[in-house]
Amino acid sequence: MAVERLLERIADALDRMAPSPPPPIDWCAHPAYVWDGAKARPVAVLEAPPLDVMRGIDKQKAAVVENVRRLAQGHAAHDMLLWGSRGMGKSALLRAAVRAAQEAAPGSVALVQAAPDAGLTHLFAELRGVGRQFLVFIDDLGFDSGDTEGSRKLRSWLEGGVEARPANVRLAVTSNRRAIVERHAAEQDDPINPRDVVDDKLALADRFGLSLGFHACSQDDYLAIIAGYAAHLDLAWNEGDALEWCKRRGGRSGRVAWQYVNELAGRAGRAI
Repeated sequence: MAVERLLERIADALDRMAPSPPPPIDWCAHPAYVWDGAKARPVAVLEAPPLDVMRGIDKQKAAVVENVRRLAQGHAAHDMLLWGSRGMGKSALLRAAVRAAQEAAPGSVALVQAAPDAGLTHLFAELRGVGRQFLVFIDDLGFDSGDTEGSRKLRSWLEGGVEARPANVRLAVTSNRRAIVERHAAEQDDPINPRDVVDDKLALADRFGLSLGFHACSQDDYLAIIAGYAAHLDLAWNEGDALEWCKRRGGRSGRVAWQYVNELAGRAGRAI
């Protein structure tokens, strides 16, 4: 009996040292997820600004919202590349478009944020066959000029490879560069065919059916962005003060405009 009790105690200790694996993720229960390469972490609330307060990017907003709506409804939709100036709302627009689609059709679509090297093949296998649409989101993507493996993997996932993303999944990528892969003037110096290297690097960007540029923020756009947020939050503001703020920040962008709105709220003793 003493031996049996000892064995039971050893078994209990081993169970505590090696706990049971967590239950599989429910891909239909949450509005968003973060994928770490091996497993997903659910996000209970998808934080995003209301679409109607996002100013200065009207054409881009209309295109992204329509494409996400199609995806949510199970219609043909594009993989998306949102490229251009920093701080112009690329990531925020994707979150806002998914949230709007979820409000229109609850449970229809979810956002999954992942890194480009974080086991996308495994993620696609998880999502394949799930009765829901997914927008897999890769933020601030950029490959060094010598990284050919990463860019070619993504190219294969987008189109043509045996591990391409499933029909219920679309990719959305944000990048500061349209070509995504770093480019140099020396690319043109190939004595045999100066277009070969350039074409190979642009081939990744060409795989996205919807490519939208976000350009430097004009003064009018900057002030319009502030006006939209300030009206939504019922905050008083001054144009001269707003322009002084961006001068001290060294430039204009949607991010700088939001930082100014955050400053307004702080001055007013408000939380946002």
